[in-house]
Amino acid sequence: METFDPAELPELLKLYYRRLFPYAQYYRWLNYGGVIKNYFQHREFSFTLKDDIYIRYQSFNNQSDLEKEMQKMNPYKIDIGAVYSHRPNQHNTVKLGAFQAQEKELVFDIDMTDYDDVRRCCSSADICSKCWTLMTMAIHIIDRALKEDFGFKHRLWVYSGRRGVHCWVCDESVRKLSSAVRSGIVEYLSLVKGGQDVKKKVHLSEKIHPFVSKSINIIKKYFEEYALVDQDILENKESWDKILALVPETIHEKLQQNFQKYHNSLQRWEYLKKAISWQDNTKNDKCGPLLEWEIMLQYCFPRLDINVSKGINHLLKSPFSVHPKTGRISVPIDLQKVDQFDPFTVPTISSICHELDAISINDEGKEGNEAESDIKHRTRDYKKTSLAPYIKVFEQFLENLDKSRKGELLKKSDLQKDF
Repeated sequence: METFDPAELPELLKLYYRRLFPYAQYYRWLNYGGVIKNYFQHREFSFTLKDDIYIRYQSFNNQSDLEKEMQKMNPYKIDIGAVYSHRPNQHNTVKLGAFQAQEKELVFDIDMTDYDDVRRCCSSADICSKCWTLMTMAIHIIDRALKEDFGFKHRLWVYSGRRGVHCWVCDESVRKLSSAVRSGIVEYLSLVKGGQDVKKKVHLSEKIHPFVSKSINIIKKYFEEYALVDQDILENKESWDKILALVPETIHEKLQQNFQKYHNSLQRWEYLKKAISWQDNTKNDKCGPLLEWEIMLQYCFPRLDINVSKGINHLLKSPFSVHPKTGRISVPIDLQKVDQFDPFTVPTISSICHELDAISINDEGKEGNEAESDIKHRTRDYKKTSLAPYIKVFEQFLENLDKSRKGELLKKSDLQKDF
């Protein structure tokens, strides 16, 4: 993977927005089949320009307008907001209180910095292959629940370009949900609760909810390799003291003494499991699997930014945006290959623009109408770069959306024929 130089970003973005950005698929997504009049025109976009200049309430008539404006403004970051009652770019002309957010996809934002109290390899904006497993588990856990527990069909998972992942749930019924319902869904999906001062952030009751047990089953597949080997969560006294804070004080002394006898996290974890299964339950102390699961959940369970999900008017970074610090593209993640997804192999704007240069050299000497060749270039160019497989994932997602929409229309027309 070639290095990214932020100084080159303005020129690289010009090329990216002119030749590589998948406008047709992007418009197809946000237009949702054009069934609802003005759906796309009432959508808010925001652009962050060079030097952190932030412009909200952008909106566009059609794909062509969007293309022209993006190529003119050269945004460093693109965010997508709600569908409003009026065109966002005219919000100042609407009487006070009339401009209202009406619909938006249900979105989730999972950021690695929220795990800083439990990951030992990195902190802040840094990530590595050892902690990326947290995002892999998060996608599996949240996606399973969205699909099986809620019945949501159209879920687009996207890498943020730096240290996290986003999910866009795009079913028609979901886009109409109120803030209260969104809050209820994200509350259901949240188990880790409490700020920096709260040591024990997961509390299970004796009656385990199926969502919890299914989440534990997913975590179990990764726990040994991720927590005990890669993170080495019981490596030394400093690290195991954090875990002792999660178990009853009555067994602290025993654990402290015996942890010294073992050589690694794997052995200490096995001893911990035995110690808590021996724990006398007469003092209302939790013991056995319940306590073990609470520790596993605290160290591995997804940490959602609740405010992003519950607010209809909350903006979220757009798929195919470029991260200005890393140069990586925010690409869709193939749900069939979540375990193989590697953020460090995601194409950077530098790499795909250099791939494009190579294509252009091969194409030199071929004549033709400039405007026509530009259109041909664009439909052709990204397919010849390492962006192609990610756009294919996006196209498959759009195909499924289209099929679903056509199915609903057929159902409606069949119902009308019955009368």
